[in-house]
Amino acid sequence: MKKVVKFGGSSLASAAQFKKAGHIIRQDESRRYVVPSAPGKRHPKDTKVTDMLYSCYLLALREEDEEEQFEKLIQDIKARYDEIILGLDLSLDLTAEFQVIRENFTRKIGRDYAASRGEYLNGIVMAEYLGCEFIDAADVIFFQESGDLDTEKTGRVLSERLAGCERAVIPGFYGSLPDGRIKTFSRGGSDITGSIVARAVHADMYENWTDVSGFLVADPRVVKNPKAIDVITYRELRELSYMGASVLHEDAIFPVRKEGIPINIRNTNAPEDKGTLIVEATCRTPRFTITGIAGKRDFASITVEKAMMNSQVGFCHKVLGVFADNHISIEHMPSGIDTMTIFVHQDEFEEKEQEVIAGIHRAVEPDFVELESDLALIAVVGRGMRATRGTSGRIFSALAHANVNVKMIDQGSSELNIIIGVRNHDFEAAVRAIYDIFVTTQI
Repeated sequence: MKKVVKFGGSSLASAAQFKKAGHIIRQDESRRYVVPSAPGKRHPKDTKVTDMLYSCYLLALREEDEEEQFEKLIQDIKARYDEIILGLDLSLDLTAEFQVIRENFTRKIGRDYAASRGEYLNGIVMAEYLGCEFIDAADVIFFQESGDLDTEKTGRVLSERLAGCERAVIPGFYGSLPDGRIKTFSRGGSDITGSIVARAVHADMYENWTDVSGFLVADPRVVKNPKAIDVITYRELRELSYMGASVLHEDAIFPVRKEGIPINIRNTNAPEDKGTLIVEATCRTPRFTITGIAGKRDFASITVEKAMMNSQVGFCHKVLGVFADNHISIEHMPSGIDTMTIFVHQDEFEEKEQEVIAGIHRAVEPDFVELESDLALIAVVGRGMRATRGTSGRIFSALAHANVNVKMIDQGSSELNIIIGVRNHDFEAAVRAIYDIFVTTQI
């Protein structure tokens, strides 16, 4: 069995955290390929190493005026690593590496290079600590000149490089452009690297170690101590992330999804917790009818009403064309026989609301156009809803009991999600009411 394990910044912020990660890796021989992030915050008021590197590079760009501050900050960054090395009792000296970084910063080699050095240095420390081979991500992960990942070349080179390597550390977050310059991932960071490595070695599991024990059914800022999600499918995950849940970025999921490799979100500080398993599909019966609840505030709705609208070919196309012409993206669009309602981001719409209204009148000559603002959309997601009768009724009942006025409710054709529209000020009460009826009381 082969596992790729990725550790986030909070999991590698100090020597104590490094030891936890090391213990986790050594506990299971199948954890053969390690992808580290840069050291994160050791405490709430601390600064991430990546942010320190960004600041240091900005000082280097200002040249002579900030030379003293530049030198102090680069020494502060080195001190962070020296503290970890000392705490791990390693005979490792990064002086030469920092000299190269100093020279490259002075040469203004690029912001991406600066940002990547946190992972690069942490990779060297991790490889030394584990006694594994260190593989620079710049040598095995490649970007096209356009900045897009060169998937084919990366897969080929990485697979060949790791085929003869029993155990290795590959730093996350970056790769290289055709001319050799360092390029970082714009979104998803080290999570993407872990996913790419997992696909290259045909891993049986991609473990993503962070500071939480998997995903939660609801936002803990809204619901007190929400339950964890045991198993979630990629489709459920996409629905939740689209509606604002803080989950893995889609770019980090795609490589392993294509290979059918499951992802396990685990907690470095509570390794005994099973975390959340992300899979393509599962026969496992979910613990609750719903898998998760997520939502966003600050939407506006535009309702267009016209008698016999359904008999006019191209009516919806013409209305949506007005939004496209004004470069406004559509979030959701429930409709009836004589009405259609378009939900858009309020801040995006407000700047062009009069142009849109005028455009709709010119395009379809509606009987009536109504605007509403300060709305929130809540997604209730779960594969268990397909086999459960009365899910919508339970939602309505819960919201009525909480005195929440429902502005809109719509169920997707996949029966995987139900979208509810409420007022902004009712958002938290609505989420808590839905959580209570499906999770707390399980009525």
